[in-house]
Amino acid sequence: MEDYRRIADRIAADITAGRLKPGERLPPQRAFARRRGIAGSTAGRVYAELVRRGLVVGEVGRGTFVRASPAPSGRALAEPATTARVNLELNYPSAPGQSELLADGLAPLLRPDVLTDALRTAPATGTAAVREAAAALLTTPGWRPAPDRLAFAGNARQAIAAALATLVRPGGRVGVEYLTYPLVKEIAERLGIVLVPLAMDDEGLRPEAVATAHRSAPLSAVYVQPTLHNPTSVTAGGERRRQLAAAARDMDLPLIEDRIWSFLHDGSPDPLAAHAPERTYVVDGLSKRVAPGLTAGFLVAPRGRVGQVAAALRSGGWTASRFALEAAVRWIGDGTVDRLVRAKRADAASRQRLAAEHLAGFAVRADPQAYYLWWELPSPWRADTFAAAAAERGIALTPGPAFTVPVLGTRAEDCVRLGLASTAPRELAGALRTLAGIARTHP
Repeated sequence: MEDYRRIADRIAADITAGRLKPGERLPPQRAFARRRGIAGSTAGRVYAELVRRGLVVGEVGRGTFVRASPAPSGRALAEPATTARVNLELNYPSAPGQSELLADGLAPLLRPDVLTDALRTAPATGTAAVREAAAALLTTPGWRPAPDRLAFAGNARQAIAAALATLVRPGGRVGVEYLTYPLVKEIAERLGIVLVPLAMDDEGLRPEAVATAHRSAPLSAVYVQPTLHNPTSVTAGGERRRQLAAAARDMDLPLIEDRIWSFLHDGSPDPLAAHAPERTYVVDGLSKRVAPGLTAGFLVAPRGRVGQVAAALRSGGWTASRFALEAAVRWIGDGTVDRLVRAKRADAASRQRLAAEHLAGFAVRADPQAYYLWWELPSPWRADTFAAAAAERGIALTPGPAFTVPVLGTRAEDCVRLGLASTAPRELAGALRTLAGIARTHP
């Protein structure tokens, strides 16, 4: 009898070569078995293998369909993963005149005497100048991080990895919102960490969900995005943050607070670190504020824990380059970052207005200050079939399951996230019109 994996290999080759198109429905397993002259159980194993490889998706009551692209991973939101004409997966904002502003700030670094220092290595704790500059940048009305509690990574993703590596042993459990940043899923897998999905509501993570999960089996930490949560754009109010901080204190749990999008939220409540500084690790960075190609990640550690964080950054190879830190000092100090933040806030608001106009009447969750939205698709659409239909029209987007932590029952399979930042406004408007048209038809 022919090995089921060889049959799966041939189907995979047809998908790779384009002979089977994204969104195309495979025959029912019984029909497939008859055509191939194989047992029904073997056909079932072929289909299961194709699902395991991320090449197809099964939908109860509808059948098995070729995915729009390989199964979503965290990398899909951090690296180009598509050749689509309009990419609504990546989400890196760029302000008009951004390159000219950044070039002005870099000019002093190009002097030979200054460049000599900028090209030297930097410790994980950076320099005194960058610690002061970053502390000033991160300050909110009710919170200012002590400069000596800062460490620096190449980007915010590496800062998250360092915080997790510091706090959680392999096999440890970390609570996360049941919809979470996909790269956290990938980082956890590489570090051997188990992610525990926690319930959310209209203000984000629910404190009682943390307590319930911790009673079931102890958590080592909680990773949370309380400001402009990605993908839903929910922001927790001040009282919810106090409740989360109190719950973490009662359970003696460390918190990893991801604030990478918080710069867009004008008037956001103070971070969790303002309420529980002794246990909160704050992650932020410059990739969204400035640009992804030359950036730095910030990690504010509780007092007495900076040495452990710095050790994790060094051992992981996650420390920031000295040149990036020197550039950050100048961009923060000369007002470049502030100007870019103001421009990107206005740009995000403009793009949200476009989305509201073209997706009117659909179930869309978005914040007027965010660069993304969460779209609950109309029945009978599912995320993968919708993504396939969009891909056929040259539009890439992120299916909801990319954000879902398994186990907890959700409707993420019916949702997609649209990143609004990386596409020119005219192209974005056209893509939104196209997507709305697709959603009004049937698969």
